[in-house]
Amino acid sequence: MNTFSQQVRGRGARSNATGRYESQVRETFDDGWTVDDPEPAQLRTTLEVEKARKIITTNDSPDVGFSRSINPYRGCEHGCIYCYARPAHAYMGLSPGLDFESHLFFKPEAAKLLEKELSSPRYRPEFIHIGGNTDPYQPIERKTRTTRGVLEVLERFGHPCSIITKSALILRDLDILSAMGRRNLVRVAISVTSLDRKLARSMEPRAATPERRIAAIKALAEAGVPVSVMFAPSIPGLNDHEMEAVLEKAAAAGASGAGYVALRLPLEIKDLFQEWLATDHPDRAARVMSLVRQMRGGADYDAQWGTRMKGQGPIADLMAKRFEAAKKRFGLTAKFSGLDASQFRVPPKAGDQRDLFNG
Repeated sequence: MNTFSQQVRGRGARSNATGRYESQVRETFDDGWTVDDPEPAQLRTTLEVEKARKIITTNDSPDVGFSRSINPYRGCEHGCIYCYARPAHAYMGLSPGLDFESHLFFKPEAAKLLEKELSSPRYRPEFIHIGGNTDPYQPIERKTRTTRGVLEVLERFGHPCSIITKSALILRDLDILSAMGRRNLVRVAISVTSLDRKLARSMEPRAATPERRIAAIKALAEAGVPVSVMFAPSIPGLNDHEMEAVLEKAAAAGASGAGYVALRLPLEIKDLFQEWLATDHPDRAARVMSLVRQMRGGADYDAQWGTRMKGQGPIADLMAKRFEAAKKRFGLTAKFSGLDASQFRVPPKAGDQRDLFNG
């Protein structure tokens, strides 16, 4: 682990340790010159093209809830310190720390690749989840419009999808989402981890404020888009006490379903998260990690399928019981099953001969 950490303005991670696959290790150290410089450093976001050969990713994890997904971006500028996608940046020869939130990749050919894959005679429709790894509506989406391009293709093909985000930018695409909602082709989950602006900014420095996320739930619901709230992650001793308040607020805004995930700390995230706790919440750091370990059999994390999302033991059991009780109390019991895949059609291309009987 990188032992020296320094706050970087508008970023979540406190260090940028070398990726685990690199043969050479870089270590930042304090040379004493930062003592008289109270201003936090700044870090510019860079954007790089990722040349993908396909856009639909498949998985067979039994506890994920979907088998197909699309991730328009690699890395995420929101900078959520707890993000379970951080370790994947090591595959790019980069750090899961600051690199993850500042050195981003996007797939400009995403819409074309998707159209090609959906047009294959062998393709069979099954709902696709957008944003299962990194947020499809992070700030750079304003510029690249990659996610919107994907949605345009899905709407044209009549293909069902689900989306998860913590960004109010999703409302830019309300024209597409409302049309798909009327056809039972889409559902959306908005992640709200705290109603405390100070805590939210600390955990998720470049994500939308809690108020804007609740407003997004309201706008989506009013437009006829099925929407749920995700309280994820639930962190014992830090934000778990807000679970009921978040669900109540989301229900009042129009959400009809809810979900939660207990904090996960795989690979490099366990070190990054503890560095962040030490700088942002030193008074609670020891207690938070003690409670986390009580949910993970004494370790920082347990990757076992079936329990990795919720944890085990008395702390995890209480969290689950509170969530179920709050979900019922506020009417957030919708299952969101049954998106309609029967509408899927490969649309005719320009120049195709029209069917004489359907002319």
